[in-house]
Amino acid sequence: MYRFLLSRQWVILTLIMLALIPTMIELGFWQLHRHEHKVALNRVIAESLAAKPVPAESLTAPGRAVAHDDLYRRVTAKGSFDTADEVVVRRRTNSDEAVGFHVLTPFVLTDGRVLLVNRGWIPADGAQTEVPKIPAPPKGEITVTGRLMADETSADSGIKDVRGLPDRMVMLINSEQRAKDLGKEVLGGYIALTAPEPRGGSPEQIAEPDHSGIGPHMAYAVQWWLFAAGVPVGFVVLARRERRDRQEAAEAEPTPKTEPATV
Repeated sequence: MYRFLLSRQWVILTLIMLALIPTMIELGFWQLHRHEHKVALNRVIAESLAAKPVPAESLTAPGRAVAHDDLYRRVTAKGSFDTADEVVVRRRTNSDEAVGFHVLTPFVLTDGRVLLVNRGWIPADGAQTEVPKIPAPPKGEITVTGRLMADETSADSGIKDVRGLPDRMVMLINSEQRAKDLGKEVLGGYIALTAPEPRGGSPEQIAEPDHSGIGPHMAYAVQWWLFAAGVPVGFVVLARRERRDRQEAAEAEPTPKTEPATV
């Protein structure tokens, strides 16, 4: 009855089905892991933003990556801004999705080491081929507060680290790269400045991360698993329909007439 399953067409269909099932199951687990990562990150952000500020030097050091549990932690640092080595980070958007730059200013600590400070967003003045006018930070020795962030890489951010940019422009905020350019010890990671607030509201400070939602990843995971369960069900339905169609076709064939035997 089901001998047609050995035909070339049905063998190929069976192989496709056997390949689809584990692929869809794996895609479901991938979405589940993304859901778990989002939930864990939301927890880290909420705890970090609620915690009291601590000195930046207690959570990071030159050549040291920012720990995952310290992301977005509010930190303080005492020193002064070095605008002579200030750079802008290309192709960054603000809360209105306008394209511009982030202003990355070295903050020289009292011990001579450097903390990178993202002072915020400024609009691009036409094409991003020239550094626009950058509002000056406070002068002299001050105390800054900001959210601790990890170094950016192309692998994590998806931003290509383009070479040959105009002077004082970079694509990524990376402490190792800036340490080479500055020739100084630079603490790992950087901070998104929250205080003191800029005069006149520029640069526009980076908004606090939204950690209220978990995204659609769990729903996507369930979808993939339902698809995986539906593949064999669909295969059985198709096979039974094929058997029925073949049987009806066979029954519809006229019975050959029998010729009388010659005497």
